[in-house]
Amino acid sequence: MPPDFLAQNLPLLLKGAGMTLRLAFLAFVIGLVLGTFVGLARLSPWRPLALLTTAYVEVLRGTPLMVQLLLIVFGIPQALGLQVDEFRAAVVAFGINSSAYVGEIVRAGIQSLDRGQMEAARSLGMSYAQAMRWVVLPQALRRVIPPLVNEGVTLLKETSVVAMIALTDLTRSAQLVASRTYRPFPAYLAAAAIYFAMTFTFSRLAALVERRLRVE
Repeated sequence: MPPDFLAQNLPLLLKGAGMTLRLAFLAFVIGLVLGTFVGLARLSPWRPLALLTTAYVEVLRGTPLMVQLLLIVFGIPQALGLQVDEFRAAVVAFGINSSAYVGEIVRAGIQSLDRGQMEAARSLGMSYAQAMRWVVLPQALRRVIPPLVNEGVTLLKETSVVAMIALTDLTRSAQLVASRTYRPFPAYLAAAAIYFAMTFTFSRLAALVERRLRVE
């Protein structure tokens, strides 16, 4: 890749990478909070709530992320006659999508524990909510952190679809550089290298956390 090409276009690409990181971080926070409630609700003894959240997860996991993004950014606002900020709408779209996967991670983490943990807590007089909060969740947390980090890495890469709604993330920045310079190969190669640097860093973090929190 020519040094002069990088010198001229790297600032724009890094600016786009900054938007990608902001988008992924905010969406992951939403996904983490909402997904935790979804995962707990799927295990709720109240059957209607469990069925409702199961349907929520299945719909989100069974439809394309791009369609969900377009619905939230353009479809629903147009139907309701609203004006929305594309960046905020994209954060919500990615956060909702991520919550379905986080919910499954949380559910699986809780179900991986011995059922005797809950039974022992209930036998001590704890309510279901108290047993879940003070006994089950602290133990499940050790098991769900590594897959949660991996979900964050996946979300970071998936944010590239916002280029379709003209948000200037890293992918869109590469498109702008390619169209301006008529040199798509170095533009997209540089974007791929930046994506790899970000995802590799988070992947190594996930591996480190997994080693430290591995349950024997």
